[in-house]
Amino acid sequence: MASECFGKRSWRELVGVKGQIAATTIERENPLVHAHVVLEGTVVTHDFRCDRVWVWVDSNGIVTRELRIG
Repeated sequence: MASECFGKRSWRELVGVKGQIAATTIERENPLVHAHVVLEGTVVTHDFRCDRVWVWVDSNGIVTRELRIG
């Protein structure tokens, strides 16, 4: 499935950045995706989508892991 996705697909460099800044950066670098900021531990759907990136943040709003399309 991942081979069907276009544009940049992961953002390791955003770990440690504020979630909203990360979401804006992702959408600027790949306008085919929508970034959703979610708190670590939140239950989300596990279906794979080329147009979505979960932006995982801690209670301070800081990105906690490498962000990927999915």
